[in-house]
Amino acid sequence: MTAGKSDSDTGFREFNVGFDDDGIRLDRWFKRHLPDTSFTTVAMWARTGQLRVDGARATPGDRIAAGQMLRVPPPEADKAAADVDKPRRVRERVILSDEETELAQSMVIHKDFQAFVLNKPPGLATQGGTKTTQHVDGLLDGLQYDNEGRPKLVHRLDKDTSGALLVARTSRAAAFFAKAFSGRTARKVYWALVVDVPSIEDGMIELPIAKQPGTGGEKMHVDEAEGAPARTRYRVIERAGNRAAWVELQPFTGRTHQLRVHMAAIGHPIVGDGKYGGAAAFLTGGISRKMHLHARRIKVDHPDGGSIDVTAELPTHFAESLKQLGFEEKLGDDLVLDEKTAPTREQMKSRARAHAKSVRKDRKGERRGRGVVEEKATGKPAPKTGGPRTGAGSKFGAPRSGSRVEGAKPAGRGRPGGAGKPGPRSGPGTR
Repeated sequence: MTAGKSDSDTGFREFNVGFDDDGIRLDRWFKRHLPDTSFTTVAMWARTGQLRVDGARATPGDRIAAGQMLRVPPPEADKAAADVDKPRRVRERVILSDEETELAQSMVIHKDFQAFVLNKPPGLATQGGTKTTQHVDGLLDGLQYDNEGRPKLVHRLDKDTSGALLVARTSRAAAFFAKAFSGRTARKVYWALVVDVPSIEDGMIELPIAKQPGTGGEKMHVDEAEGAPARTRYRVIERAGNRAAWVELQPFTGRTHQLRVHMAAIGHPIVGDGKYGGAAAFLTGGISRKMHLHARRIKVDHPDGGSIDVTAELPTHFAESLKQLGFEEKLGDDLVLDEKTAPTREQMKSRARAHAKSVRKDRKGERRGRGVVEEKATGKPAPKTGGPRTGAGSKFGAPRSGSRVEGAKPAGRGRPGGAGKPGPRSGPGTR
């Protein structure tokens, strides 16, 4: 944005829309550049025709483009004196220590005018929270360099998950990337070590996820009735007998802890993930107890054309575990990233509605079946009403969850001595 110019006769101000504000709403522009002007005032100016874009009347919800000229009325007379003394609300740049700045800059594995890609180490939170003082968001001031705006997080990784993390350098880029993630056009590839070996080599897990009651929202679980649709593709890269498998994971939705919940739900928790796998998630023989989940690659369209496609190196403990199990890192990178498009939001909603309808139909059939059995046993018609249902599949009984994993390729590829051995069952409760 160029500095505002005032008309000496009328007091109206003119502003040129900058490149960084291209495509944003007009009310958002005021929030960024004239934060002391309330939305009510902007709306009043629009209703009375005083707010103009390239000479035409404008509304707060209009989208503006770089290069356009905004005509803004002078500040209200009753606030003019206060505005002179009232400093503009500008976030002060945080001064980091030399060690913090060095840490922030050491994570950068890709840098251009619009974005950074960081290789986040395990153990560093993405954002702050209770008792969390050091996090990626707090280190972004060390990556501001000469830009006016502060870098902005676009997505997040769990504290103990390492790997590629995209950060926008401009507001325009942040809006562009946010749309890519919400529209499921951004592709993320994770590597994980899991306990035992999935019996299906290339599968799609479709299990809805919700917050687990009584955990304060800190833990998720599979919830067929109330959960949000969640979809994960996995591919077995290599196996160590029947002890463990190295898998590639691609999330097609972005639910909290999705990959961890899904792999635990099919009986193959991620190594080191005690939260979802319990004691069974830890391997013996010197394998690190840290989480073995790494965001290996991110591919997303670039705001200026082309794409960002970056690979993040493994953390030390993960690389050592691969080596100890006899896995070659090159095998994972040799897998071709298929270009299957992720389901759209409407497709996901349609699937959720179809699933809910199927569940209702199954429950209705169960109720009818119980009535027929009771009538045959007693010779009397079964009552239409009664106490709460507690059988399998009922609201009050055990969940009807059965994990749904699509795929048809058995995991037969293995290391010497392991080839041809059948993998364990992948249903819930197995290891």
